[in-house]
Amino acid sequence: MEIINKLLQVLGETKKLKVDKWSLNHEYSTGMKKWIAKIVPAQLLVRSVKQAIESLVTINESGNFYHTFPPIIETPNYGDKWGRCANYIEINNRAIAEMKGNRTTNGILSTIKILPAIPPSPKSWANCIILSQIFPNIYGDGYNKGPYEENSIYGIKLNTGYSHNIISTEIEKKISPSEQFTAFNHLAHIHGLKTGFRTVISADQIKVSNNKGGDETFDWNKDEHVQLFINEHVKLIKSGFEAIFIDSAKHIGGYEMENYTGVGALPGYEQMQYILFEIRSRSKVSTVSFVGEKSTGDFNRYKNLGLTTGTGFIEPINYEEVKYWSQKFKYSKEYAPGVEVSNDNDNGGRSYEDRLNRINSSLFGYEYPSDKLASFMQMEDIFPLRYDTNTHHLMMTNPSYSTDGSVKSHWENLFAKDDGKMYNAKVADLFKYVMYL
Repeated sequence: MEIINKLLQVLGETKKLKVDKWSLNHEYSTGMKKWIAKIVPAQLLVRSVKQAIESLVTINESGNFYHTFPPIIETPNYGDKWGRCANYIEINNRAIAEMKGNRTTNGILSTIKILPAIPPSPKSWANCIILSQIFPNIYGDGYNKGPYEENSIYGIKLNTGYSHNIISTEIEKKISPSEQFTAFNHLAHIHGLKTGFRTVISADQIKVSNNKGGDETFDWNKDEHVQLFINEHVKLIKSGFEAIFIDSAKHIGGYEMENYTGVGALPGYEQMQYILFEIRSRSKVSTVSFVGEKSTGDFNRYKNLGLTTGTGFIEPINYEEVKYWSQKFKYSKEYAPGVEVSNDNDNGGRSYEDRLNRINSSLFGYEYPSDKLASFMQMEDIFPLRYDTNTHHLMMTNPSYSTDGSVKSHWENLFAKDDGKMYNAKVADLFKYVMYL
């Protein structure tokens, strides 16, 4: 059975789809490129998964309405090195999950619901969603805690499936976690998006579940751990993801360790070359984009490592500076550093005007579209968060902002409201102008 129809059936829905009038009333469009804008995320998150699917089919780029979901959906084709110029937008899928009491679940279904509000890929380069969490976090996975109790996404477990924050445990016996990810990827693809996920490589931030029911600390000197790391990532690539954001990638092989803020040993340089090669080789997906955090310094080092692009090199405050660096790297099509609107360490406080200026420089800072550098954004750059939280806080903690205990209340209170809606419209205007460049 086609995976989207299977998901609908498991959720108690029929496979027959109808035109979503709500989406038609909220769409932004330029030519055939359409998405939902001038909204707050709660407007989408309170809808059903079927309504989200109908929304994506209604606004899909082909212009054809599908009364049942198409059996074959291909990833948007921008060539093997698509990641070199892409716009990466990290979505904290744990933060938008369903908070029920002290439990957190269904993050992948929430991310499906929010897909229609992510701008589809422009003509010249891909937009790619990066999911903040896939693997279980070490402490408190599946639970939300107080706003200042640690529940970090940066500590993960391998060899024990996927995070209960993210998968739908209620239906996993009928549609496996891997199938849930495949369904998400198909839905992203019909909307013209690439997808990826964040991973960590600091040894003391990784636990390995063993057959005895315990955990051991990951060790880069143990081949069985290295092979497990490779195979866990290969499985995710085979489910349809095409990008991996690698935390602390700058310091692989002991490079500039005086600025290293992770915990534990990192893989060696040649070891990481082998790992990246094997992920591509074993998955048989040559298009995988490896994104390295903080790729400043020796750019040939990152290119030869096997990375596609990296963050943190250029501050997009000055449009002309971004344009200068895009010209400098215009002939480097294997690897080039990128422009960072904001990152996972963003502590908030940046004005809407500043964020819009940074997005503008990132999207337009080049002479020709083929010269564009990759850009990196967070959920907060598209959908502003409430005043007293920020991107980094939500990576380190997992609070519910519900005022009445309901799932809906958390979604309503996680994000800025009327001002957030108007800001979202301004972001949509910026993306609108690049769609056919």
